[in-house]
Amino acid sequence: MCRVEFAHASRPVAAPRPVEFDAYQALARRTLNPGLDANARLLDAAAGLSEEAGEVLGTVRKHLFQQRALDREAITRELGDALWCLSAVAASLGISLGDVAHNNLEKLRRRYPEGFTADAALRRADEEPAGE
Repeated sequence: MCRVEFAHASRPVAAPRPVEFDAYQALARRTLNPGLDANARLLDAAAGLSEEAGEVLGTVRKHLFQQRALDREAITRELGDALWCLSAVAASLGISLGDVAHNNLEKLRRRYPEGFTADAALRRADEEPAGE
């Protein structure tokens, strides 16, 4: 078990490893900026998600085009920041991060019932054909 301590009431709470999505969201929610109203919190989190995705992209770009070593620790940190922002967007809208994950897996199951193939990606079985 990973011992990540969070102040909760009067006792620390350890985050288990791996962390369940909804448990992560509940623990991460305590770090939302209380000085922001709901709309500002949503915008801050959505903009942060884009920013953090850009930081991941920048690290990968430097590896592929500037011959730098792939910094997996930096990517892990930035992915964690992106996860926090994703969780904050969902929380701002009253959406469970677990529901987001579940719904995405269901969409992928419909889209790629036998796993990814280029043909299945073209057919997009979970979507209506264009023009219908």
